[in-house]
Amino acid sequence: MLSLLIDNCEKERFPVDFPDPIEAIKFRMEQLGYNEKNLTDVIGLKSRVNEILNRKRKLTLNMIRKLHEVLGIPTEVLVKDY
Repeated sequence: MLSLLIDNCEKERFPVDFPDPIEAIKFRMEQLGYNEKNLTDVIGLKSRVNEILNRKRKLTLNMIRKLHEVLGIPTEVLVKDY
């Protein structure tokens, strides 16, 4: 009972929001030792990867699915606006 009260209190006072999708991709790439070349296998052209990582192009639904499968990033994070 006490743990439920503590959990509810923490959720109300210290909410944790999902991270930015691009930052999540960069963080996961760093964790896996990936570079932009590795991401081209997932997303496509190197120029497209560069545009996405520099926030000049939005992620498509297919990209989100592939990033979720390959990098293991939750789709809830990837569909968030940035």
